[in-house]
Amino acid sequence: AFMSMNLERHVKSFEDIYHHLFNGEVEKADAIRTFYEEYLAVNDLPAEFYLETVNKVFQTYDLPRGVLTYRGRTVDPAAIRRTWLFTVEGERDDICSVGQTVAAHDLCASVRPYMKNHHIQTGVGHYGVFSGRKWSQQIYPRVRETIHASLG
Repeated sequence: AFMSMNLERHVKSFEDIYHHLFNGEVEKADAIRTFYEEYLAVNDLPAEFYLETVNKVFQTYDLPRGVLTYRGRTVDPAAIRRTWLFTVEGERDDICSVGQTVAAHDLCASVRPYMKNHHIQTGVGHYGVFSGRKWSQQIYPRVRETIHASLG
């Protein structure tokens, strides 16, 4: 289901692997293969877990509606007080559009303003927020800074 959202792009990438190999561009082919080894790792998730997550997060919006439960108890983001909040959004994310994760700042109303950070990363989609060069060079350093700040 995840790949079907951008099926044409993924099919082209697999075609590109063979074109690169045919043209002797082994490094380019390996780069695509390496990307998909990580990207397809979510295929190990049980279908029930994946579908339940998609439903509760993206279709019925259980958390912002105040109906998300865990072990029979309602999850209340406003109860969070001492945990720092750092949200990241990808400019080209076609799964979590810009504005969706920053909403957590309103939901976590008890977190003090100085403990909240938000970053929009240009030029990345959903996967690129947590993997790749921009993650390593631009996003992760901000995550690290937030962690260090939270430690005092």
